[in-house]
Amino acid sequence: MTAAPAHSPSNRPEKSDLRAPKHVAIIMDGNGRWAKARGLTRTEGHKEGVEAARRSVEAARELGLTHLTLYSFSTENWRRPAGEIRDLMGLLREFIVGDLPRLKEENCRVRIIGDRENLSLDLRALVNRAEQETRDNTAFVLQIAFNYGGRDEITRASRAMAKDIKSGTLKSEDINEATIAGYLDTAGLPDPDIVIRTSGEKRVSNYLLWQAAYAEYVFLDVLWPDFSKKEFAEAIEEYYSRERRYGGVGSS
Repeated sequence: MTAAPAHSPSNRPEKSDLRAPKHVAIIMDGNGRWAKARGLTRTEGHKEGVEAARRSVEAARELGLTHLTLYSFSTENWRRPAGEIRDLMGLLREFIVGDLPRLKEENCRVRIIGDRENLSLDLRALVNRAEQETRDNTAFVLQIAFNYGGRDEITRASRAMAKDIKSGTLKSEDINEATIAGYLDTAGLPDPDIVIRTSGEKRVSNYLLWQAAYAEYVFLDVLWPDFSKKEFAEAIEEYYSRERRYGGVGSS
């Protein structure tokens, strides 16, 4: 990890600083390996991962972020054993039921992105409830990617655009990047400035493929259940050490 630049968490920039990151997206990886190393079940690893997610929400707010997106269940995760899938669904239920009152009190908005068609009726109802009860909150946005895949999201958006073209509510010649972004699950939210992946793996894993086109990627060796506020702060420090050129020419 590089040395901390001037904008370290102890000297967190004011929100007027245009370089200050607003949105961090995290690929929460390593629950299974964390559990295996300790002789525990994968479910116990996922439970510890939920605690790491709670710490990350706190850290994000302390670091001055306004948006946090957590990748908790991908469209490819359906290939896992049925028991593990059931446990992951149960953990989402527990998170919503247990954390929603606190998130509401703290003026946090909750959004769930991904395909909801494969979710059970009760889980869909919980997801809808979390979004409806927090939709007017403005201090912070917590976005959970559940049954989410970047290619699937773009496919669903394409189908929706095709349907609107057929109905006459959208003209094909009017489609541009802003139009496409408006059909994505993340419509209306800023793109992530940083994507963090834990566990030492260096892949994007079908995560926010459109939105993270110009994000800075930070890959950490720590397994997700061990991810702390310290690692979060170091990822922000790493971001400040980089120059974002968006395809242009740098200042150096």
